[in-house]
Amino acid sequence: MLERTLSRDHYLSPELFAREKERIFLREWFHAGREEDVAAPGNYLVVDVAGESVLVVRTKEGALRAYYNVCRHRGCQLVLTGTDSTGSAPELAGSFGSGIKCPYHAWTYTLDGALRTAPYLDESAGIHKEALSLFPVGIDTWGGFFFLHLTPSDAAARGHTLRSQLGDAATRLANYPLADLRRVHRITYEIGANWKVMLENYNECYHCAGVHPELCKIVPSFRVRGGSELDWERGIEHAEGAWTFTASGTSARDPFPGLNDDERVRHKGELIYPNFMISLSADHVAAFTLWPRDAEHTTIDCDFLFHPNEIAKDDFDPSDAVDFWDLVNAQDWAICEGVQRGMRSRVFERGYYAPMESWSLDIRRYVGERLGADAT
Repeated sequence: MLERTLSRDHYLSPELFAREKERIFLREWFHAGREEDVAAPGNYLVVDVAGESVLVVRTKEGALRAYYNVCRHRGCQLVLTGTDSTGSAPELAGSFGSGIKCPYHAWTYTLDGALRTAPYLDESAGIHKEALSLFPVGIDTWGGFFFLHLTPSDAAARGHTLRSQLGDAATRLANYPLADLRRVHRITYEIGANWKVMLENYNECYHCAGVHPELCKIVPSFRVRGGSELDWERGIEHAEGAWTFTASGTSARDPFPGLNDDERVRHKGELIYPNFMISLSADHVAAFTLWPRDAEHTTIDCDFLFHPNEIAKDDFDPSDAVDFWDLVNAQDWAICEGVQRGMRSRVFERGYYAPMESWSLDIRRYVGERLGADAT
């Protein structure tokens, strides 16, 4: 039986995208980076979550904190994200000294977000420092990844923790040493498609036989009955003699320590709503962060993570995995852009999910529940 997809407006409408921003991106735990991006006290990183600029910092005590990138005085960005008068791009990562100083009037905040000084102003001028801390953003970590919640009071009121959002994925991936891994390469893709198109594509392998011939040589089960019999919980088996995602299906790298027998020869993948896709081989991880820009444009950062023991070897070379993934990714993004262009046609109202695409039905449920609309 064919199930209907979301309507075309869910992929094309700026108004619906604005509702998704308010009800999904700003009210769910949103994957935004790796702890190694802000490794030392004073380090900071600026990220854009659906148009909201967020400042992530490491405090003197080593804790991670996040704030809206907004001074409490006049609203100036604490770290400027626009180009300067020379047209130079801003530095969106760096290190603070002892505090966060606004570039406009030099109001200065501690790394914990408290207002420390406001030049020439004191309580006699109506300054109450305890009421003028930076606007907080929720932050929590899992497996070396950090996630942001832009409405932390709402999350606390609902008891909506990162762990509750991760669900069973954290258990299924417990053997992988994710927190120990380090990024060695990133590819950033600019894609002319709605963010949900990429999630739906990730959630099925009905397309794999036609779109990914090289991948199917390494994982023949991807082309069997449209991928309808894949066991994602146990992991996906490779071709005989293959055990990782490279052109040969092999690598000189050792498997991660701590994996069970299946995980040393099979591939796992998880989609963690709303914007994180993680694919795990025995020797490397490809982590995809989706940054929805508008109804028809999405940026995707694909990070390649490896174990420090392998990185330290003189002959370490990640290109076999990076090049293979870049090929597979390019195939996916091209077909996703084709979907987006096709949905603009005046004759298209909605599509259908085939039975082997049943996991993509979860996107229809997820969006429908949060937008409060009938998405069937």
